[in-house]
Amino acid sequence: MKISILDDYFDTLRTLPCFGKLDGHDVTVWNDHEQDADLLAERLKDTEALVLIRERTKIQAELLDQLPNLKLISQRSVYPHIDVEACSRNGVLLCSNQHKGSPSFAAAELTFGLILSAMRQIPQQMAALKGGKWQIGVGHTVRDKVLGIWSYGRIGEAVAKYGAAFGMRVLVFGGAASCAKAAADGFEIAESRTAFFSNSDVISLHIRLYPETKGLITKDDLTQMKSSALLVNTSRAGLIAEGALISALNFGRPGMVAVDVFENEPLLNSDHPLLKMPNVVCTPHIGYVSHEEYETQFSDIFDQIVAFDEGAPIHMINPEVWNNNG
Repeated sequence: MKISILDDYFDTLRTLPCFGKLDGHDVTVWNDHEQDADLLAERLKDTEALVLIRERTKIQAELLDQLPNLKLISQRSVYPHIDVEACSRNGVLLCSNQHKGSPSFAAAELTFGLILSAMRQIPQQMAALKGGKWQIGVGHTVRDKVLGIWSYGRIGEAVAKYGAAFGMRVLVFGGAASCAKAAADGFEIAESRTAFFSNSDVISLHIRLYPETKGLITKDDLTQMKSSALLVNTSRAGLIAEGALISALNFGRPGMVAVDVFENEPLLNSDHPLLKMPNVVCTPHIGYVSHEEYETQFSDIFDQIVAFDEGAPIHMINPEVWNNNG
C-alpha cells in the first residue's frame, strides 16, 4: 500500500521499533505542517492509507473529496478533526483505537511537571536568571495543597496518584463512574461543582473533548477558584468556554494557569495573550510527545494498517464503509 504520514516534525517515527510493521509498504513521511486542502490533495493524491499524529491536521470534506485513492485513515484517540461523514461518503474507513484502558504516563508526567513548574515559578525564574536577575519571587510547595482532578480516567488517575505521592490531598469531580472508581481507590469526592472549584488549590482537567463537553468549563467556574490557585489544562483547550480563561485571569481567579493545549494549533503567534502573562506557563502540546509514548501509540496505528491490508480491519469508527466495500 501507498502510505503517507503527516506532521512527523522531527522525523521520529522511522526511529521507532514499531516502524518495522510497515515493511513492504511504500511509505512517505512529511515533516512539515500543511493545512491547505489543495496542497494536501496534491501531496496525497496517490495515498491509499493516511497516518495522522493526533489532531495536528484537520481532515475535512474539502480534502477528502479530492482523494479518490484514499481507503484508510489510521490514527489513535478521539477524532474531532476528522469529518467522519465525509469519510464514509468517500468510502474512506477511519480506524482509531480509543485506548480507554491504557494510561498515557507521558501526559500524566507532563501534567505534574507543569504543576511543579507553575507553583515554583520555574520557567519565570529561569528566564530571569538568564536575564541577569537573581530570584524574582516566592513560589509555593504542593505538599498539603488540595489537588482537584476532573475527571478520574486513565490520565486523571495517574495524576491523582502522583499528587498523593507528593503529599497532596486529592479531590475528584466528574461523572458517576469516574467518582466511584476514585472513591474505591481511597480519594475524596467533591460535594458539588462549586465546592470542587472553590476548595482546590490546583485543578487539573482530564476530560475528553466531545461536542457535549465543548465549553464545559465556564468563566463562573474559574472565578470561583482561589486567587492563589492554579488551573492546569493538558487535555483540550475547547473544554473551556471561548474567552473564559483570559477573562478569569484578568479577574484574578485563578491566580495561575499552566496549559499544553490551545484552540488553534500549532500556535505560532508570539502575541497570543497567554504567552504574554507572567502568571501563565505554556508548552506546545507535548503531553504525548515522547519516544516511549510514540512507540505505544504508533504500534496501534500501524497494527490498524496491517489489519486492514490483511482484510480484517480493527478499531473501525465507520464500519459501514467496510461492510459496504470490504
